[in-house]
Amino acid sequence: MSINFITNEQLYKQVIEPIAKARKFVWIGTADIKDLHVRYNGSVQSFLAVLNSLVKKNVAIRLLHAKEPGINFRRSFDKFPGLWDAMERQLCPRIHFKHIVIDGKFAYTGSANLTGAGLGMKSPNRRNFEMGITTTNPEFVDAIMKQFDDVWIGKFCKACGRKDYCDDPIVGFK
Repeated sequence: MSINFITNEQLYKQVIEPIAKARKFVWIGTADIKDLHVRYNGSVQSFLAVLNSLVKKNVAIRLLHAKEPGINFRRSFDKFPGLWDAMERQLCPRIHFKHIVIDGKFAYTGSANLTGAGLGMKSPNRRNFEMGITTTNPEFVDAIMKQFDDVWIGKFCKACGRKDYCDDPIVGFK
């Protein structure tokens, strides 16, 4: 069991790289999402290529984010039709946490969004100053999963004070 405090470029190596090794599922919660690029299969590719390779191996992907991604993300997303139906996606304008859970055994929580300047491979002089915690501690992983899952299933939708900003209410709550 480990709990590690990591910063800046450590996030890429210790959070993004392990995602490609997922066997069962990956849950990603982020306020902002952009078309971040990563080193994968010997070249620099969209992170969506990594997720696409995972869904081909029947790894379940859940993406929970606060707002629609930009045009560059959309263009990349359109190149991976395998993700269109296989990757589950929910929008919630109240999402501000940044969580990544891999197979229920590893979790990240911290300040970095799923962007190049946050978790991507930007140079040290161009990236955001970020921090986070990675853990394999079962209690900590379970707590992160619970927060993610509570939002995912719409636990807070009925009483949400931001319904007017929610374009796609979770599980049909209006």
